[in-house]
Amino acid sequence: MNWKAFTEASLVIQIHWVAAMLALVFGIVMLIRRKGTASHKMIGRVFIGLMLVTAFSSFFIREINRGSFSWIHIFIPITLFASWEAIYYIRKGNLRRHKRAVIGMFFGALLIPGLFTLLPGRRMWMLFFE
Repeated sequence: MNWKAFTEASLVIQIHWVAAMLALVFGIVMLIRRKGTASHKMIGRVFIGLMLVTAFSSFFIREINRGSFSWIHIFIPITLFASWEAIYYIRKGNLRRHKRAVIGMFFGALLIPGLFTLLPGRRMWMLFFE
């Protein structure tokens, strides 16, 4: 790993990266553990919080489009909506829709954009492959 790519990044990128990596870990744990337990609920809250930090920090990351939003920023509203859905449906007792929102957020707002950050030339590419 090329930690220089991380340490030379701006603070907002470092915050974004740490929050996304922690969300990945907590998301995996949350998805494989037994549902409905106190620990599942706490891990879920932490996961949502980390996803929101990841989404909000990305508002300030605009390296790949000369200071403007880029196509990858479409995942911000997806994350915000999926977070709202997950909370709304669990409070309404709709476990099926809650589960769908969380799994959709995990794959559609964390893994898929995460894979795009591994494209050659991007900072994550530099971190892992240079």
